[in-house]
Amino acid sequence: MPRPESSSTQWIELDGEAIVHNSSVFRSILSPETLLLGVVKANAYGHGVVEVTSILEKSVDWFGVHGAGEARVLRSIGVKRPILIMGFVPDGDLVDLDGDTHLLVSSIQALEKIAGYRERSGVSLPIHLKIDTGAKRQGVPIAGIDEVVSRATKLGLDIVGLATHFANIEDTLEHEFARAQLDRFNAALERTTRLLGEVPPFVHAACSAASLLFRETDFSMARVGISLYGHWPSRETKLSWVLEHGRDGFQLRPVLSWRAMVGQLQTVAKGESVGYGRTWTALRETVLGVIPVGYADGYPRVLGNRSRVGIRGRAAPVVGRVCMNILMIDVTDIPDVEIGDVVTLVGSDGEVSIAVEELAELSSSINYEFLARLSPAIPRFIRP
Repeated sequence: MPRPESSSTQWIELDGEAIVHNSSVFRSILSPETLLLGVVKANAYGHGVVEVTSILEKSVDWFGVHGAGEARVLRSIGVKRPILIMGFVPDGDLVDLDGDTHLLVSSIQALEKIAGYRERSGVSLPIHLKIDTGAKRQGVPIAGIDEVVSRATKLGLDIVGLATHFANIEDTLEHEFARAQLDRFNAALERTTRLLGEVPPFVHAACSAASLLFRETDFSMARVGISLYGHWPSRETKLSWVLEHGRDGFQLRPVLSWRAMVGQLQTVAKGESVGYGRTWTALRETVLGVIPVGYADGYPRVLGNRSRVGIRGRAAPVVGRVCMNILMIDVTDIPDVEIGDVVTLVGSDGEVSIAVEELAELSSSINYEFLARLSPAIPRFIRP
């Protein structure tokens, strides 16, 4: 298996063809006039924002990030597409943002800060008004739209977009609440259009799950995150799709594989314990592979004595507690394992396949969290 550099003891491989494939899947199911925004916040969901955007820029119309710092990183690596900053931006972070960087705004206070930035810099940042339709996170209540639009107009700011976010569209087979949110958003759109005198050019509500399941959420733009990286937002989303469309003719391809090297081989006698807390005891003479990966890298501590890895096309259990920078695997029944052998933590190794979802479930977590916690320090490269 290829490695990014000889000194790397662990690395993340990215399948560039899978990124292109997944984006084309959404192009095929979204309405033809709907723009595709690729969400690359949190280091592109742990995949590596530099590597991902180098491929994705040809496949999406916009990029979405959480903070201003992420937007500046995209510009620094040459991204030309419009960028939407979707999170809270403090006044002091409104620095060096260009006029093709849009802000998702949830309060009058934010409008006033943006107006101050325009006065200081001469740059007018376009605004997308975030409407709270039920998630109760960011957003202007529908009753407050008139006041916010009026204040934006007085400040001379341009409201070019209207957005919302669904609270319960992924983890359920019942979508009544999502439909109620959509009804509220349509009412907010009608109200905002009346106040502005025109429909905002960028109207968006759809996340990955909504983009997969509900064409009525397409509007003029869709924000797709987890599924661009080849993952279903949830089991329920996948089941909802299958119940509606069947299993054939649709496939998301996971982009990321995570691999490491065997750093040491350790023989443990029958009856000896292994690792912190002595949570695993050898029932026979055992050969352990010591892997230089731990919870500091994003491999959850709770996976000790629960998970498995792939090595030489076979599965090997993780034994003992996962340490900060080390985990141990039982390779007793896998012949000829050597120091330097490649271990697959996520991905395929021969007939062994270890999905992010498997490890997330064993961690009582979700695929989003598992991916987002992968350390940015791990080398990443696009697989040839």
